[in-house]
Amino acid sequence: MKRFLLFLSFFACAVACLGEVPTGSAEELYEGKEYSKAFANPVDDPDLPNVLLIGDSISIGYTVDVRKQLHGKADVFRIPENGKYTAYGLENIDKWLGKRKWDVIHFNWGLWDICYRNPESKTQGNRDKKAGTLTTTPEAYGKNLEAILVKLKQTGASLIWCATTPVPEFELGRNVGDEVKYNEIAAEIMGRHEVSTDDLYAHALGKLPEIKIANGDVHFTKEGYRYLAEEVSRVISLKLKEQK
Repeated sequence: MKRFLLFLSFFACAVACLGEVPTGSAEELYEGKEYSKAFANPVDDPDLPNVLLIGDSISIGYTVDVRKQLHGKADVFRIPENGKYTAYGLENIDKWLGKRKWDVIHFNWGLWDICYRNPESKTQGNRDKKAGTLTTTPEAYGKNLEAILVKLKQTGASLIWCATTPVPEFELGRNVGDEVKYNEIAAEIMGRHEVSTDDLYAHALGKLPEIKIANGDVHFTKEGYRYLAEEVSRVISLKLKEQK
C-alpha cells in the first residue's frame, strides 16, 4: 500500500511539474450547459453583447452551435420554447423579450404557418396536407409579421429576419414551394422596414441532400444544423461589427 501511495504521489508531482494535463475533446472546451442544451441560456456577461434567437425547431437545432461559434463574442440566448407560428409568436413576444437589453435579435416564423393539420391524422403533429387546415393564410402571416415587427423594433435592437428553410418532397403536411411564397411576403415586409435578412433558405438549399434527416422531413442532421449555424453566426457577427 505504501508503495502504491508513493507511486500516486510521484505521478501527481510529475504531472504538476510538467504542467500537462490530459486534454479532452473539442466539445469539452465549452463550459456550461448552454453549450449542450439549447434551452439552457448563458449567464449574462455584461462585457458581451446580447443576442436573442427566435424561431421554431429549426432554430432550436442550430442554437448550441451558434453559441459555440460566437463564443467570447456574444451571449446567445433563445426563447424558452418552440416559437411555432406567427399568431403564437405575437401572443408571446412581449414575454419572450422580457426586460433584457438586446443588441441583436435573429428571428423566424414560417414552417408552422404553412403546415396543414388535421386533428384526426395519426402522423406526427397531425400533419395532413390533403384533408387538413392551413395554420396561417398568407394574408394573416403578413399581418402577424407586421405586428410582431412593431414590437421588435421597440427594443432598439438590430434585427435580422431569417428566411424559412426549404420544404422537401414527400413532406406530409406542407406543400413544396409554399415556403418560397411566405418568404416573399416576409421579404416585402422586411424591405419596407429596412430589416436585414439572413437567407438561410438559399444557404440550406445549396447543400440540401447532404444535410436533411430523410425524405419528407423538414429537419436536419447534426452536421446540417452545424452548417446552418455557420451562416447564422456569420450574419450575426457582421451585425455586431456594424454596432462598433
